Amino acid sequence: MPLHPDAALPAAPEPPDPGGKPLAFSRAERDAVYRAIHERRDVRSQFLPAPVPDEVLTRLLTAAHHAPSVGFMQPWDFILIDDPEVKRAVKALYTGANEQAARLFGGERGELYRRLKLEGIEDSPLNVVVTCSRTRGGPHVLGRTSSVDMDLFSTCLAVQNFWLAARAEGVGVGWVSILDEQELARLLQLPQDVVPLAYLCVGYVTEFLPEPELQARGWRARLPLEDLLHRNRWTPRGPT
Repeated sequence: MPLHPDAALPAAPEPPDPGGKPLAFSRAERDAVYRAIHERRDVRSQFLPAPVPDEVLTRLLTAAHHAPSVGFMQPWDFILIDDPEVKRAVKALYTGANEQAARLFGGERGELYRRLKLEGIEDSPLNVVVTCSRTRGGPHVLGRTSSVDMDLFSTCLAVQNFWLAARAEGVGVGWVSILDEQELARLLQLPQDVVPLAYLCVGYVTEFLPEPELQARGWRARLPLEDLLHRNRWTPRGPT
């Protein structure tokens, strides 16, 4: 049976050690990995103005750059934005897109949507845009011949690496998804074959919330893991 997210981790069996170096992390190292996963948050409102030191930022970007990628294509680039004018221009794009999005939700849901703070573009000292080059590796990339979007999926893994490393460093990250991709690409003067996959707000924070903000505010709860498990074939479920 799967563990409850807050349950204590059982002692892992030691795997074979053919090369003289332990294959499993120590208990403390494993706990640190799981802590980063469970305590990662999408930060919007808790940013401090202090800049992230270059050596810390380099570690985060290096972690992102060590993400797995299909065919080892490494399709990501990173645009670092700290210019207030560029931030203001991006914030204007967000405001327009968010006004359109708000009209999709009516009644109490719409009222709650309008109360949510969904970005920290100007609040965070640094914005990081993770892009995906859709032609990197050439016209035929190993492992991408059947699914052409594997470059996008690979870039998402770079974002996750960045986010988890940031949590371990005490640095907050917030993903701003309410942006028109084409307008953002024009603003950032991206080449035609490069798409902006993730717009991240980055900086030290006053706190990491004990639970995801959307869950705490009543927008949506975490689904039970046992309701999402299937074996061998899809098991029909009720509405979610």
